[in-house]
Amino acid sequence: MLGALQTLLARIYDIAPSHAIDDFLLTDRARLPPAAEVNPAEEQVFVAERDGALCITLFLDAGLLQRLADANPLQSLHAGNLADFWTALEGVSHFLCLAWHAASDRPVTLLELELQGEIDKYMASLWLLRRQNAGRFPAELYPVLFERTTIDPERAGNRLELYRQASAYAARFCRGLNPALRSSERTARMAGVAELRRFYRLTRHQKYRRIAAIT
Repeated sequence: MLGALQTLLARIYDIAPSHAIDDFLLTDRARLPPAAEVNPAEEQVFVAERDGALCITLFLDAGLLQRLADANPLQSLHAGNLADFWTALEGVSHFLCLAWHAASDRPVTLLELELQGEIDKYMASLWLLRRQNAGRFPAELYPVLFERTTIDPERAGNRLELYRQASAYAARFCRGLNPALRSSERTARMAGVAELRRFYRLTRHQKYRRIAAIT
């Protein structure tokens, strides 16, 4: 499933993954670093630099993956598996974004990773729901993700404001793309996809300026 999610995001953004995500996956919580074992989060990404190379490990709890295997969102995405789907997808998004920036020899900030993760949750869900519902645009998706979903302050800790900022940026960007993506005209939808792909490749300052320009 994770490979399929990686492929889905790669197709949306027209990028070629440099590594298979399954090769960097850890599912056994007991193998986490001691400082991370107490973190109850079912998704964590660990990054380190060694001899000039970027080392990445994606942790996804085995229970989370089993629930997704039992209720596969790639076949049917619904309220019962949406939260688990977003948790796993965020990990895949972070991995793909880190790997792409490393391969491009470009820096990336935590805010950029979280911003892209929120955009990816929206776009991947939109892609799947449209495919699973005969092309119908899922208008209910935007309020569910950006207006009704809350951030757990206890788990967020000192990153609470960062997560709020990333969500607010992503909400504004996705709102700006919605008219094109929901259009009945293929040329308009493709223009929206082109904008999405351009945004992925912008520098962080260019991304913030692009979002600020959205009315």
